[in-house]
Amino acid sequence: MNPDIIEMLALGFLIGLTGALAPGPTLVATINASLKGGWSMGPRVTFGHMAVEILMVLLIIGGFSLLIGNYAWLIGGIGGIALVIFGIITLREARSASVPLTGDTTRVAQPFLAGVVTSISNPYFWIWWFTVGSALLIGAYNGGIIPAIAFIAGHWMADLGWFTLVSSSVHHGRFALGEQTYRWILGLCGLFLLVFGAYYLAGALFPA
Repeated sequence: MNPDIIEMLALGFLIGLTGALAPGPTLVATINASLKGGWSMGPRVTFGHMAVEILMVLLIIGGFSLLIGNYAWLIGGIGGIALVIFGIITLREARSASVPLTGDTTRVAQPFLAGVVTSISNPYFWIWWFTVGSALLIGAYNGGIIPAIAFIAGHWMADLGWFTLVSSSVHHGRFALGEQTYRWILGLCGLFLLVFGAYYLAGALFPA
């Protein structure tokens, strides 16, 4: 396999994991649905989330990237700053983060629709895609459509893997990761965001 494709796949997975691990409305929707619907609710919520992201990807690649093609350095700079900010936030959350394995069983929405609604209504989702997501996706797309697809595929693998793990844990009544392990992983994700954000920002400010 082409090294660039492997790199984009791994990058998409790591970046996607940092977002998936962060507690948010999509996680809550997964837990609520899984309490009654079982382990398959995680993938089904994720598919709703992915449907919204497909529209974002098409918007960025099909139109947005054409408008900002001459300002790639600016987008890279904004993306780098956003990565650093998200890294700091993630590190702070990691100190006390936990996955609540209880929810409201009286509020179980259609899982696919829940994935769509919680994505659209989450401000973090829009901020991420119009800063970090657009910068990384455009960077991948500069290498061709295949690296861009690899980046998105890695991103979705992280979402699907994490929410499936959560729904399976809820279904069996015990979280597969210990709380301390979860915090360590989240902390490492925050550190990765900081380092990669600094690297990305340096590339924007001091292009080769």
